[in-house]
Amino acid sequence: MELTLERIFKGNTYTIGKLYINGVYQCDTIEDVDRNLYQGMGLEWIKKEKVYGQTAIPYGRYKVTLKQQSAKFAKSKKYEQCKGYIPRLVDVPAFNGVLIHIGNTAEDSKGCILVGQNLIKGKVINSTICFWALYYKLKDVDDKGEEIWITIK
Repeated sequence: MELTLERIFKGNTYTIGKLYINGVYQCDTIEDVDRNLYQGMGLEWIKKEKVYGQTAIPYGRYKVTLKQQSAKFAKSKKYEQCKGYIPRLVDVPAFNGVLIHIGNTAEDSKGCILVGQNLIKGKVINSTICFWALYYKLKDVDDKGEEIWITIK
């Protein structure tokens, strides 16, 4: 499965995007500030430009796994259905624990990708509904042993 996150608006404190599954629109996203980082630009440069908890992940292509439990979300009622095994991006340079999860504003992100509908400036709404719609599509593919990848552009 191929996910594509196309960043469409870069604000001073947040970034809005559109998420596609195999080329078909799924939902909107909100992330932290896009600091024009790229996967291949070098770890030291990324570390220099990154502001912890306030930086969108570098542009690039990353594997997504549902096999690693989030310690932060494992006991959260919001993620009870999956016991905290939520989508995690693998090997993001200078980032650790990048997840796709529920939230409404860049403040909820801390470097992760939040899903929802961008109907209000600076936020996404209906995040829980959008998350579970996405999660079950990913889970179905993951259960079949197929790989999931995301390209951020």
